[in-house]
Amino acid sequence: MHSTGYIIKFTVIMTIISGLILSGMFYATEPIAKKNAAVFKKRAILSSISSLLDKPLAQMSDDEVLDLFANKMEQKVLNMKGEVVEGKAEDLSMAAEAKLPEAERKLPLFIYDSKDGKINIIGVYGNGLWDKIWGYIALKSDNKTIAGASFDHKGETPGLGAEIKDDPTFSYHFIGKSIMDDAGKYTSVKVMKKVTDPAHQVDGIGGATLTGNGVTEMLVRGIKYYLPYFEKNKN
Repeated sequence: MHSTGYIIKFTVIMTIISGLILSGMFYATEPIAKKNAAVFKKRAILSSISSLLDKPLAQMSDDEVLDLFANKMEQKVLNMKGEVVEGKAEDLSMAAEAKLPEAERKLPLFIYDSKDGKINIIGVYGNGLWDKIWGYIALKSDNKTIAGASFDHKGETPGLGAEIKDDPTFSYHFIGKSIMDDAGKYTSVKVMKKVTDPAHQVDGIGGATLTGNGVTEMLVRGIKYYLPYFEKNKN
């Protein structure tokens, strides 16, 4: 029968060995994990312009996604004054920025070089019914016409609020909408039970009114953050 000292030594040695093995596995797989995370985020961004891509996003390999970003996507980081500051847009966490005082936040901007001109892709972040929601809105070179949109969520109800992501027609309905009225005044785009202004409204999801209200608030506030930049960079 082993002594208490032997058992303690054995336990310590095995703990150290296990720790070294786990550390080695972490560092060995870290590059793969980082690449997968980067590809996942870039696919989400590209979802907002899926109709503009030469190849369906679902058919694009991870390397093709990375190559497209490297060759056709410009990235900028903006402050709340609409000024370009140091940084890379893909490195920004909208969740982390949302926790900062509004005046101190930074905004991601992705500029896609499409056949029809530059497309500005902006990030928006807000609250759904149960948890956080977010998305990417693509604007044509006039900075007012929506070229595409994509949305995601953390905990909306499957079959109801979760449809902002799961139902592709929800995002599709944003294409062609305008964030400005005819006089050039900011209106954003709103999710409504009944559409009365087709140029600035989209149909909501049945049974998910509160999630739709969250999307509306997120868009009204989030798109507005970018207006100072658009004003400084009119065509």
